[in-house]
Amino acid sequence: MIEITAELWLAIIFALSLFVMGIATFCFIRISGKHIEREMKNEGKLPPGWDSTMGLRYSFYAIVIVRNSIAPMSFVDDEAVLRFTRKKDRYLALLNVITWSAFMIVGLIIYCLYVPKD
Repeated sequence: MIEITAELWLAIIFALSLFVMGIATFCFIRISGKHIEREMKNEGKLPPGWDSTMGLRYSFYAIVIVRNSIAPMSFVDDEAVLRFTRKKDRYLALLNVITWSAFMIVGLIIYCLYVPKD
């Protein structure tokens, strides 16, 4: 029989948060990110040149959508992102930011509790 310990619970929670975060990120990129970039392309705006291969711009898109305001200085075109955002994009962006935050919090808890301090 497997003994249920705090370490096992944290490992299960970490794995589940990783899985949910991956699904949320995949859905946001495929549904919202591609829609925003297609609309920006139709308007003649290109995706940021600094992010040609990594895909970090999608995280910035999600943050802009959740924040729902135009920043004075931003890595992406906040105005265009907000203009082309649909209602379901807002939900997906919020889910994406929440799952990333939960994943980071669980990882930080595991790090603080179980990583040896030499």
